[in-house]
Amino acid sequence: MATKTRKGRPPAELSPASLTEILSAALKVFAENGFDGMSVAALNRELGVSHNLIHQRFGSKEALWYATVDWAFGEIAEHMAPDPALAELDLLETVRVTIVRFLQLHATHPLILRLVSVEGATDSPRLAYLFDAHVGPLHALITAPLKVLVDQGVLAPADIRTLHFLVAHGATAPFSLVPLAQKLNPLDPLDPDAVRQQAEFVADMVVAGLRARGA
Repeated sequence: MATKTRKGRPPAELSPASLTEILSAALKVFAENGFDGMSVAALNRELGVSHNLIHQRFGSKEALWYATVDWAFGEIAEHMAPDPALAELDLLETVRVTIVRFLQLHATHPLILRLVSVEGATDSPRLAYLFDAHVGPLHALITAPLKVLVDQGVLAPADIRTLHFLVAHGATAPFSLVPLAQKLNPLDPLDPDAVRQQAEFVADMVVAGLRARGA
């Protein structure tokens, strides 16, 4: 459970950075350096704020981490709910639309999945919170239409996990590993047209695979 944070804002002269600026900068550092490698003092210097601003505002690095995670997932969660009416009419089109939307959204928020990858490598209270509060509910929401295919025997329950990693951590990799992606192909992977083409290609491949299995 998240550490309770101190309410209220510090004096204006101690807080030239907005809450969004603080959390955005914190997300970058947590995603790139991990929790243990993140320096609050360095973050304060990067933001150009008082050396004790983070402590005054959040109370601790741990509380800052929880606030950052909640803010980051709040930026994307509302955009990912599948259309239940479409799912009833055309399940595979729902899968396709959901994958395209997911990839296009995460192309603009690549640090979120980098943070998940960092935390997902170690079983910890932070991972438990991350999964219970955000990743698990979002995963259940997105994959709910696929339950029909599990019931029909087209997919096994473990296949849902495989699809999750294939899309969420495989197909999004060029968005967070830009230098590597550009060594494989010089096209900017974050160019909107490139993002759309990749999202549609991945979605089409997944749908084709499901069709081949009898969906």
